[in-house]
Amino acid sequence: MGYPNDLLATRAIIKHGRYALIPPEGRVKNVIPNLENCNTSIIASPELGPKFAMYTVEVLSNGGTTIDFKEDGIETFVYCMGGAGTVTVEEKTYELTDGGFVFAPASLGVGLKNSSNEPWKLLLYKQRYRPLVGYEARIVVGNLNDIPDEAYDGMENVRIKNVLPTDLGFDVNFHTLSFYPGGCHPFVETHVQEHGLYFLEGEGVYLIDDKWLPVKTEDFIWFGPYVPQAYYGAGRKPSTYIYTKDCNRDIEL
Repeated sequence: MGYPNDLLATRAIIKHGRYALIPPEGRVKNVIPNLENCNTSIIASPELGPKFAMYTVEVLSNGGTTIDFKEDGIETFVYCMGGAGTVTVEEKTYELTDGGFVFAPASLGVGLKNSSNEPWKLLLYKQRYRPLVGYEARIVVGNLNDIPDEAYDGMENVRIKNVLPTDLGFDVNFHTLSFYPGGCHPFVETHVQEHGLYFLEGEGVYLIDDKWLPVKTEDFIWFGPYVPQAYYGAGRKPSTYIYTKDCNRDIEL
């Protein structure tokens, strides 16, 4: 990057175990042994507080996995933010373009490959699966552009897309929320679920705990259970983020 152009500063806010705002500036590249020709940043991990791990991965030309992501009990979700490449799950290959996604149930191997000349930009998510007797997850492949949006909680200026099936075999879901300028949550939410969310476009202000924070494209936010949260869309165009939501399981005591 070279010499800084101004005093060093950051919008990042880290409250271990409670919440975090991590903008793209300041993220460092992490070496992942089974990724080659990739610029990878780990933006969420248990060291911060989440029960999951999330990465941004820029797969360069001819880059990808040298060994599949495969860990016993770990489920994986791959979302394409730009470019094109292939995801292989248990020897079956799927092409992912902008908005495409693949969910691999626990313990299945996931391979990545970019055979194009352009970077392939991904979100990668991993979480330990919580089994439920009589139910199981399955491979899901799709594209956000093919999923119709719906009014969120009866509000026409806030739109939701549900990415994964809602049946009990799944212990996590992904959604997108899109806010037209002036759109907002209907109330300040305080719930047991944790969220990891990544801004795909636009800008606004997000209430995290007791602070309203300006946020924009490429920002990552994590907040843990029972942290108050709400969002107002701002700017001249819609703002959209994709987010995780743990679901379909009771509390473990």
